Amino acid sequence: MKSQRCNHFLYLPPRVDEDIPAEMVAEESGPGAQNSPYQLRRKSLPKRTVCPTKTNMEGASTSTIENFGHRPKRPRVSGKCQDLSVAPAEQYLQEKLPDEVVLKIFSYLLEQDLCRAACVCKRFGELANDPILWKRLYMEVFEYTRPMMHPEAGKFYQINPEEYEQPNPWKESFQQLYKGAHVKPGFAEHFYSNPARYKGRDNMFYYDTIEDALGGGQEPHFDGLIFVHSGIYTDEWIYIESPITMIGAAAGKVAEKVIIENTRDSTFVFMEGSEDAFVGYMTIRFNPDDKSAQHHNAHHCLEITVNCSPIIDHCIIRSTCTVGSAVCVSGQGACPKIKHCNISDCENVGLYITDHAQGIYEDNEISNNALAGIWVKNHGNPIIRRNHIHHGRDVGVFTFDHGMGYFESCNIHRNRIAGFEVKAYANPTVVRCEIHHGQTGGIYVHEKGRGQFIENKIYANNFAGVWITSNSDPTIRGNAIFNGNQGGVYIFGDGRGLIEGNDIYGNALAGIQIRTNSCPIVRHNKIHDGQHGGIYVHEKGQGVIEENEVYSNTLAGVWVTTGSTPVLRRNRIHSGKQVWTCFQPKRWNHDSEINIYGWGLLLRQRPRCCALFSGLGFIEDNEIFDNAMAGVWIKTDSNPTLRRNKIHDGRDGGICIFNGGRGLLEENDIFRNAQAGVLISTNSHPVLRKNRIFDGFAAGIEITNHATATLEGNQIFNNRFGGLFLASGVNVTMKDNKILNNQDAIEKAVSRGQCLYKISSYTSYPMHDFYRCHTCNTTDRNAICVNCIKKCHQGHDVEFIRHDR
Repeated sequence: MKSQRCNHFLYLPPRVDEDIPAEMVAEESGPGAQNSPYQLRRKSLPKRTVCPTKTNMEGASTSTIENFGHRPKRPRVSGKCQDLSVAPAEQYLQEKLPDEVVLKIFSYLLEQDLCRAACVCKRFGELANDPILWKRLYMEVFEYTRPMMHPEAGKFYQINPEEYEQPNPWKESFQQLYKGAHVKPGFAEHFYSNPARYKGRDNMFYYDTIEDALGGGQEPHFDGLIFVHSGIYTDEWIYIESPITMIGAAAGKVAEKVIIENTRDSTFVFMEGSEDAFVGYMTIRFNPDDKSAQHHNAHHCLEITVNCSPIIDHCIIRSTCTVGSAVCVSGQGACPKIKHCNISDCENVGLYITDHAQGIYEDNEISNNALAGIWVKNHGNPIIRRNHIHHGRDVGVFTFDHGMGYFESCNIHRNRIAGFEVKAYANPTVVRCEIHHGQTGGIYVHEKGRGQFIENKIYANNFAGVWITSNSDPTIRGNAIFNGNQGGVYIFGDGRGLIEGNDIYGNALAGIQIRTNSCPIVRHNKIHDGQHGGIYVHEKGQGVIEENEVYSNTLAGVWVTTGSTPVLRRNRIHSGKQVWTCFQPKRWNHDSEINIYGWGLLLRQRPRCCALFSGLGFIEDNEIFDNAMAGVWIKTDSNPTLRRNKIHDGRDGGICIFNGGRGLLEENDIFRNAQAGVLISTNSHPVLRKNRIFDGFAAGIEITNHATATLEGNQIFNNRFGGLFLASGVNVTMKDNKILNNQDAIEKAVSRGQCLYKISSYTSYPMHDFYRCHTCNTTDRNAICVNCIKKCHQGHDVEFIRHDR
């Protein structure tokens, strides 16, 4: 139907003594328009401009308006008109006619008449600005139950009138929205059929279809503002290539009541020329009859092509097609602003950004999509802020094939796969997001993926908080990674990356796990209060681990095993917890073994058949202290290098080397440990060079049980029990060591005839000559000291066993 201007209002006014009906008077009674073949006229429109605050409404007419409830009693407006020579009738009308009567009369005026009446005198000016009058007019034209403010081009928002700072937001919004085209089935026919009833709104246009409104650019007063009123608009051909503004108009929740859908083609297509277009407050659906047919693979619910920068605001976007995304942004210069939209329940990808497209995407709700909530591919580089991406049936955000993007302050959670996946040279920047409660992992970087993940909260994911694998090299910096159901950061399969300045705590498995030839840089992290170990390096894991603080973990602070060769420098490893743990072979893939954990650093081989795997690596410039057991354990053919470490204030020994352990200990400071500074046992053979072992509460160095050692240039001083203790049968190689000023409490106790138990109690086991008493039928494991033999077992049949601990 051809568009017609509205020259009259919808209904004749009732008599003054009649009650005003409670329903909206702008009820359309005309028949709905039938869609007809239409070729879109692509005439460029001028940019949408906002109406000035000072009204330019013209013409005069009358109309009936509904009753919006009882108006509170208002004080009478006093004051006289400026013209003192008015006739008595005019004076009565202007000054003495009661306010209620004047307001009743004004209720029959349209907006232009009301503005003219306001110019008569001060009293009329105040009465004509009554908010209830303007609310009636406003809802009749626009249907909104709250004022829709339009302060500038591309910006619309609704307000609560009670909270608005100006006294009459209805009038203000009316002025901002006054010039525009209104679309609803039956509009044009209804107004054309009733020319005598409607008069005065020369700046408004009425259409039956959106296609007709888009072709209305030839109208002289039309400046591109289109109101689509409540209803369902199906299979219209909406290609936008001019800077139009299209907004839904309905009562209540506007977007839910204005529905535009297509069953054959993309519902909205923005083409070159629509750089300043605006679409808002409506539901946009693509709902093909055959949801999986191949001919739908290029169709989307909303498509934004090259050199387009429209604004999409407060829209609900749905697609039931299984082969096309809900929103597709593609091509050089595609740069929309999509905000406050709901992109959910789609049967494919929610938001797809590709082929160098950009854009700003803010405050959107993206949920329950069959594939990723967001795809970024092929140099797509969007800015995505404050989006809520959740409950996806696949990954939350997927960047791949050189996809990029800046993601800030997004809440990404409860997606079926990873919250954020990076693959195939993708390089996104993710800042201050929350990535949590993923059904698998939090962040998954693989197949040469990169990316910067900075200051995010990553927590409560079912698998690792961060996965890095297959030659990927991301930066993980300043994040809190905590309370995961498995590990914190898991690097495997030749993974790399920079893990820096993170707070990693409370995870069920290791805070950081490095395995299978992975080689990351791990520095300046806090790794603490884990339910497992702190850092676990195994299966030929490598990397540089420096200046981390590792503390209060249930198992080892750092655990290096199975041919791994990391470099550890300047770490603080302390406050470990003591735990008895039995590792079952099914879980750990090795023979059953019971170990006492709670140490700062453990290097060991997991026993399996006759294979000789070794814990290697460089442990340099670390601070290891306040652990429940030994600060460092070197076990089972492990052969690390420990250099320039501080190992102190342990609640057990400093370094424990046993079961064939080796290694080079060089230039370390080992002090104030509860047991021996260095204990070497069971066929071990380390090299100790230029270490300082001092202020211990037991021995400096103890060597026992067929172990040997090479000691060169060490300083051993001020230890309570003594400097160096060698068990029977132990031979060591010594050169240039200084053993001096030790307290020699054991030697002094023996010379005084004291029982050594009074020196050590049950907390330590000093090395001494111990005996067996045949009279008392003791065994060689009772370790009776020489003074007890002389006093308690005097005259008994005794036997010297060995010098040992």
